[in-house]
Amino acid sequence: MATRLAYVVFILPIFLSIAFGSAVMADVLQSPDRELNMWRIGPTSTLTHDKSIKIIGLEKQYLVSTPIEIQVKIDDSFFDCGDLYVTIYSGQNTVITQSGFFKQCFDENNAILPVDDEFSEIIDAPGQYELVVKMNDQNQKSSISASGKFTIK
Repeated sequence: MATRLAYVVFILPIFLSIAFGSAVMADVLQSPDRELNMWRIGPTSTLTHDKSIKIIGLEKQYLVSTPIEIQVKIDDSFFDCGDLYVTIYSGQNTVITQSGFFKQCFDENNAILPVDDEFSEIIDAPGQYELVVKMNDQNQKSSISASGKFTIK
């Protein structure tokens, strides 16, 4: 009786876990457009500065009460639609603010982002900050980014 209970409590869950995991993995691998990117190589916080994305209007210094207003210009037709993220970090890589502008589609004549919106933030604490803009493509598989540093006095 005790050996049957040991099989039910210890061995049966192992077999069920393996069977369930195999079924899930087989279903995932049947999708041809599915991408398994579980092993990221290198640091995830590395920024690639691309010449096809530029920050417009970022000053080197701002006063405490002055709003930070920027626009983004993209010269890569691959990113003619996608999601734009604007993040401000403090000196200790702490996120101060982040804004997302989703489904930013622009044609060749209007390459200034965000479309029909604006980025404007006021930071109350003096110090050094870094502004990072990142544009993801429609499929969320590729991105370009740029950054700039500024000081609040």
